[in-house]
Amino acid sequence: MGTNNPPLSPEDVERFGPDPLTSFRTNLASVEERITLACARAGRDRASVRLLPITKTVPAHILRYAFDVGISTFGENKIQEAMTKSEALHDLAIDWSIVGHLQTNKAKYLTRFAREFHALDSLRLADLLNTRLDHEDRFLDVYVQVNTSGEDSKFGLHPNALLPFVETLDQFPRLRPCGLMTLALFSSDMAKVRPCFILLRRLRDKAVKHNAALTGLSMGMTGDFKEAIEEGATVVRVGQAIFGKRPTPDGHYWPGFVPTDRGIEP
Repeated sequence: MGTNNPPLSPEDVERFGPDPLTSFRTNLASVEERITLACARAGRDRASVRLLPITKTVPAHILRYAFDVGISTFGENKIQEAMTKSEALHDLAIDWSIVGHLQTNKAKYLTRFAREFHALDSLRLADLLNTRLDHEDRFLDVYVQVNTSGEDSKFGLHPNALLPFVETLDQFPRLRPCGLMTLALFSSDMAKVRPCFILLRRLRDKAVKHNAALTGLSMGMTGDFKEAIEEGATVVRVGQAIFGKRPTPDGHYWPGFVPTDRGIEP
């Protein structure tokens, strides 16, 4: 099952350990178990929740180990990083998901290789994507991003703007609406986080009356996917619980690294 993985550098070993294959396999099994338990608590079928592994900042050569443990869908935040990795891993059968904000001038790049997009939040972007997809003769699964936390730092439609937006989606036949997406409030207090998921579910229940395809709920990450599943998530975007702590300011939510100021239990 190997993919001729290159040798590990000292930096790779420091971040991912001497045996990424075993680490990723163990971590993935742990995440799958936690998803199963969360579904059981919520009285849901495990098959109703899709795990989307988030691979941002994980080097392309390391992702070959992830592919070897059975991960074939990679979620990336930045389009340039995703493009670079897709080129480096062109020999592998990988589905690419873009889950981060996309500038309109980058739409032409996304449509060349991505299978799905989780951050649709403007009519201009929808129109550009549709035009480029028509040119590429491709289709794109999309989730409409909603800002449920009310934070200015987060992208997404205001909840009040969702239904008018949803009613326009039929104008873009190359886009395949799948549901709604949100980034919950970053907090160790689940009593503050959970309302973001509840709001998205309620918005979905309204939106689906205007577009029957919008059944999905892309919500929940490493620190809060259990709560998201309990509130109806159909896609959970988990990265650090599988690949370890990121060397970035948002490298907080993963097993074994729980800062006292913003920590969330794994």
